[in-house]
Amino acid sequence: MVIDTRPDQPLSSAMTQSLSPSGGVAATERRFGLAIARDGSWWHEGSPIRRIELVRLFASVLRREADGSYWLVTPVERGRITVEDVPFVAVELEARGRGRAQRLRLRSNLDEWVTVGPEHPLRVRASAAAGAHALVPYVELRPGLEARLERAVYYQLVELGEELAEPERAGFGVWSGGQFFALDRAG
Repeated sequence: MVIDTRPDQPLSSAMTQSLSPSGGVAATERRFGLAIARDGSWWHEGSPIRRIELVRLFASVLRREADGSYWLVTPVERGRITVEDVPFVAVELEARGRGRAQRLRLRSNLDEWVTVGPEHPLRVRASAAAGAHALVPYVELRPGLEARLERAVYYQLVELGEELAEPERAGFGVWSGGQFFALDRAG
């Protein structure tokens, strides 16, 4: 993605085309042939990327635009990638405490841990793939980037759930980080 040159070597035509009129570097746009499958696996031109370090590198520059498209963005290049559902999968749940004092931590398939709360909200939405009545849970890992909770993790989450009987927030869900997250309705 980034072209490395020696100081005594001229810039390639690809690099000089990306220089902005102000002298800075403008990101050029292209397609990278990358895709992320529903199970969180990364693919390049139909072949799986097996090196986790490479996947983590790509994930570190992953961004989501307001229109829902996904891009890998570096100071030099910007490339669109295909994402089947969301880019990550939550594969492990750790719970500490109970009730309003409970803290839920989720680990992604790339070993990134987040604590569910205001900065990393949990939400459920109706799944088109599983039928309109099936609710699928997601957690925000980074702004605009979510992880879908894999089925076993979702079942663990449901076991921690409780009924909330407050007038403005009645329903079934879980507490984490001082916030209640509904599991019985899309939001």
